[in-house]
Amino acid sequence: MALDARDLDKLYFDWLTWAEPAQLPPAGDWTTWLMIGGRGAGKTRAGAEWVRRLAMDGVTPIALVGQTMTEALAVMVCGPSGLLSVHPKAEMPVLRDKTLTWPNGVTASVLSASNPEGFRGPQFAAAWSDEIGKWPQAEAAWDMLQFGLRLGKRPRQMATTTPRPTRLIRRLLDDPQTAVTRQRTDQNRFLARGFLERVVERYRGTVLGRQELDGELIDDDPGALWQRGMFMPFAGGETGRVIVAVDPPVTGTARSDACGIVVAARVGEGAVVLEDCTLKPAAPLAWARRAVAAFHAHKADAIVAEVNQGGDLVKAVIAQVDPSVPVRAVHANRGKWLRAEPVAALYARGLVRHVPGLVALEDEMCSFGADGRSDGHSPDRVDALVWALTELLLNQNMPRVRGL
Repeated sequence: MALDARDLDKLYFDWLTWAEPAQLPPAGDWTTWLMIGGRGAGKTRAGAEWVRRLAMDGVTPIALVGQTMTEALAVMVCGPSGLLSVHPKAEMPVLRDKTLTWPNGVTASVLSASNPEGFRGPQFAAAWSDEIGKWPQAEAAWDMLQFGLRLGKRPRQMATTTPRPTRLIRRLLDDPQTAVTRQRTDQNRFLARGFLERVVERYRGTVLGRQELDGELIDDDPGALWQRGMFMPFAGGETGRVIVAVDPPVTGTARSDACGIVVAARVGEGAVVLEDCTLKPAAPLAWARRAVAAFHAHKADAIVAEVNQGGDLVKAVIAQVDPSVPVRAVHANRGKWLRAEPVAALYARGLVRHVPGLVALEDEMCSFGADGRSDGHSPDRVDALVWALTELLLNQNMPRVRGL
């Protein structure tokens, strides 16, 4: 039977007819719906359709959160699977500045996860957060969003993402109030055949393909410089030269980078990482006190501090706390990745051991990529680690034996 234009239009916008099970809201009493999927698996369409359903039910206001404002508008709102593409004409919202308004009065605000402080003030009855695995300050942005999700009888939120082993995604997966659905790229029957043949088949079965296409959460980032299998426990023994390495932030406000502070010691031909004392927020005197305390606690030989940004100021701040502490200034003449590569090679050769409890440092190492960042933020712990191990093992320093 032939369908007229009205029936065709109704069928085209009937999401229940086209959706895969993983793209529909899960049953049960959940607070967060986490949809994990591969590239092109239909995550954006699922999020847009969920928001469309909320708007038709009169749920308002709604938060639309992307990694940046540009990405949120380009993908979540104006993209080929975004909100402006999934509504029939009679239901179509209007975008003015950063606010969508539906004909029935429902509104949605477009927000950037890169500015967690921007969540202060607004209140919402629902939220859709896209690609949370890429957010630069993921936990801070997510937490601030939760404070604003307080309107209506049952505030709910949806998060769509390609999986990455970030702390936020792991936290949501462990939360009993999170309902999870998963979809592989090749389950989207509307993808171009050429893409499926050229990309999906090429990467099928690889670690990168498992993460980016199958939507698996892989502990090791394929592009990271360190993998978790490189971390070997320290079995004890005599240690030689001890270094406290400091990577100070440019500024000391609450929004500034952390001050990376890592303690490491020479052990035979290798080294052991003894403590991660990284501090955030890190006002100058605060991080200097932390570094000097670590120096005395571990009976260290010197503090190694990067001085690209602070010059003599870094030495002066440490001297204010304890002028007797020897400080060796180092300058970064190469990019973070290039400086870190020789240190990662030491791990690959089995020359570096870790004491227990260095979880935050190891997480940052395993997400440190070629862009010189870890999960989108400055790798302050990694920077300090690199300076410490470079001083101990790559600068040909002669060890002197001490007891641990």
